[in-house]
Amino acid sequence: MGIRFIKVAVVYLLIGVIAGMVMGIAEAFEYTSAHAHINLLGWASLGLIGALYVLFPKAGETSLAKAQFWMHNIGLPLLVISMMFFANDKSSIGIPLSSVGGLLVIVSVILLVVNVFKHVK
Repeated sequence: MGIRFIKVAVVYLLIGVIAGMVMGIAEAFEYTSAHAHINLLGWASLGLIGALYVLFPKAGETSLAKAQFWMHNIGLPLLVISMMFFANDKSSIGIPLSSVGGLLVIVSVILLVVNVFKHVK
């Protein structure tokens, strides 16, 4: 799973860099929180998690790691999309998306913590 996390992380890096450039050119800085979450929860966090799972392959091959991968990668896009709705004063759509996306990301982090304490020795 470690390599899978790393590959998805570099995709988030590409998306984050392109989004940052487009935001700068268009002076659309209302999307800064979405851009930051793509870079931090996408590129940085998933890259570090991938490295962790490469260093500790026993932890990376667990069902906890697989569940964490999917929860994080479903939750993060929902969270980022919700931020775009909030930036456009569409909180009636943003609130449910951010609730589901945020909870999925939080659960994925809890799974990471459990996995590390259980399998990283």
